[in-house]
Amino acid sequence: MNHTEITNQHTSFIIQKTATFVKQTLQNAESGHDWWHILRVWNNAKQIAQTEEVDLLVVELAALLHDIADSKFHNGDEEIGSKTAGDFLKSIEVDAEVIGHVQQIIRNMSFKSSFGEATFSSEEMKVVQDADRLDAIGAIGIARAFTYGGFKNREMYNPEIEPNFNLTKEAYKNSTAPTINHFYEKLLLLKDRMNTKTAPKIASQRHQFMELYLEQFAAEWNGIK
Repeated sequence: MNHTEITNQHTSFIIQKTATFVKQTLQNAESGHDWWHILRVWNNAKQIAQTEEVDLLVVELAALLHDIADSKFHNGDEEIGSKTAGDFLKSIEVDAEVIGHVQQIIRNMSFKSSFGEATFSSEEMKVVQDADRLDAIGAIGIARAFTYGGFKNREMYNPEIEPNFNLTKEAYKNSTAPTINHFYEKLLLLKDRMNTKTAPKIASQRHQFMELYLEQFAAEWNGIK
């Protein structure tokens, strides 16, 4: 077995150990942020990475671990995700530089991190961020939005509560607004915030589907004439 084969085998081992860890850790997670979400983002990331110059190991590990301990399910702790990921990767002896990069991606890729000045970016983060954002829009994005809204016991829609187009990070984190508002405050914004060559094409179709859905929702809410 040559050096390349040994390296590939070791990389495959790291990825599979990580996937197993994530699947076990998230087995009882809210269904919008469970293993199936991770698997979709992982697959999206691998597809997008084919057209980008990136370290695929960093991309795959960050995609797998990006929601390992989401702050919104851990009392707003914004460090618990990167810490949990780092502790696990250290336990399987991943290179320290790779671990640090993955942790930075986890800290900085979420939508709430876009409020204020960016403190970190990398080509790998752009891939994983796009992969995650694609899963937040389209048919699955709609399903995830209402699943989380139900999980938080929020109203589907309330015409007396207008969307907030000037959200701060704290307001976004603490929002209890109806789920439909979330489309206008976040989901419909994502199409124009993609980073890579591949993602915008996919995002455009999913965005159109959401717009069609919202038109239908409004028609049914108001009573079709």
